[in-house]
Amino acid sequence: MIRAVRAVRVLPLLLLPLLLVSCGTEEAGAGADTGSTADTGTGKAGADKGTGSSADPAELAARAGALGIAPELVYVTEAPGFAVAEQSVGVFGGDGFHAAYFSQKTHSQLELFVDRGTLTAENCPQTQVGQGSGESVACERDGDAWYRKAGGRHEYAVPRDGHVIRLVGDAKRLDRAVLREAAKATHHPDAAELTALLPPAPEGTATEPVERGDLPPVGDGAPNNEVGASG
Repeated sequence: MIRAVRAVRVLPLLLLPLLLVSCGTEEAGAGADTGSTADTGTGKAGADKGTGSSADPAELAARAGALGIAPELVYVTEAPGFAVAEQSVGVFGGDGFHAAYFSQKTHSQLELFVDRGTLTAENCPQTQVGQGSGESVACERDGDAWYRKAGGRHEYAVPRDGHVIRLVGDAKRLDRAVLREAAKATHHPDAAELTALLPPAPEGTATEPVERGDLPPVGDGAPNNEVGASG
């Protein structure tokens, strides 16, 4: 079941094109948005393809946790001519991740969803495309991924270990090859990408369990609340 994006730092996506045109957004790479025909290789998303150093796990956990996002579900992607709209970044469903990428050249949008679960031949037709509302879903296997279409939308969905990465766009405005390459390019953010993607965690955000000073060194760990014979 597809769940709605929770409103955490997420503006209505219909407003993103206007916002980005007025404010300006640095494009994540040069080139056109409609690419060449997809090759016949695997559709599997690449892991940790960032060019910089890996993001510090504690920093990732703190920043993602402050938004209610599970750190292992935070991904970024690359698509020529597209840049992430920071206002779109937020939690999806329970603790999943959502971000939208926008092209100023074509005014087309590419959405990235990551949520827990899996996608199989059995449940693929019943799992909506994007945040669909009941349209019939056509599923096509493409390597390790699924290419799916419904109601004028299409997506590449890549099942991973306990979660699914999905790249979604308008079927008339976004070429299938762009979706496919974006799915292959998904990876956990490196340090620079994390800094640009998620805001710093509020001061005092805990990244490790807090030590309790009133716990005895032995026994069942219950606090010592004894007040003596006088009460």
